[in-house]
Amino acid sequence: MNHTRARRAGSVAAALVLGLVTTPAAWAANPAGVASVGSAGFSKGGVQVDIAPLASCAVDGVTSASSDAVTRQGVRFGPGTSSCTTTVVDPTNHTTTTTSQADGTEFELSALVAEGGPRLRVGKWRVTCTATDRGTSADWGLNGLQGFAGLPDDIPPSYRQELKSATGELLAVATFNETAVPEQNDGSLALTMLRITFAPASNATGEVVVGATACSPTP
Repeated sequence: MNHTRARRAGSVAAALVLGLVTTPAAWAANPAGVASVGSAGFSKGGVQVDIAPLASCAVDGVTSASSDAVTRQGVRFGPGTSSCTTTVVDPTNHTTTTTSQADGTEFELSALVAEGGPRLRVGKWRVTCTATDRGTSADWGLNGLQGFAGLPDDIPPSYRQELKSATGELLAVATFNETAVPEQNDGSLALTMLRITFAPASNATGEVVVGATACSPTP
């Protein structure tokens, strides 16, 4: 994923605040380390569309996964992979780091087209959450965007774009770079690269997620 005008990328970090954190890492609000290509759960025209998290991995469970292309009414995900790994940094002191990453391809949402909305595409994307004993950081990148008009070159956290019909009706809201950090700072974080939430004028309810990861500081 080289830097091009078609690519958007970002990062976020959550560090442990010394003296304020009393919750052990094992009790963190977010999981130790997980990642998935994406998922969907929405209803449109009496048809329920459910796609469980694709190519889902976890550092304390299935550490690598892959998914074939999945097509349902109004949405498609291409093939994807994920990897959630643990690396021993200092065996003597039992210090480790974790990296949870998912790579997806060929996303397309056509559920808005019937109402005069855009056909949305993402060619490739990657989300990564990295954890040490001092905190966590998350990165994301994507390219091959279509249907998202007027995105800034640098997308800030929780950037919202309204997706409208040709007549100006709000059909859905796309939220990029959505980051969740617990109110009590335990150093953990969760990142959703893109969340598409349907509005009433779309005649659909629910949402679609493209790229998700989360991690917590290592013990």
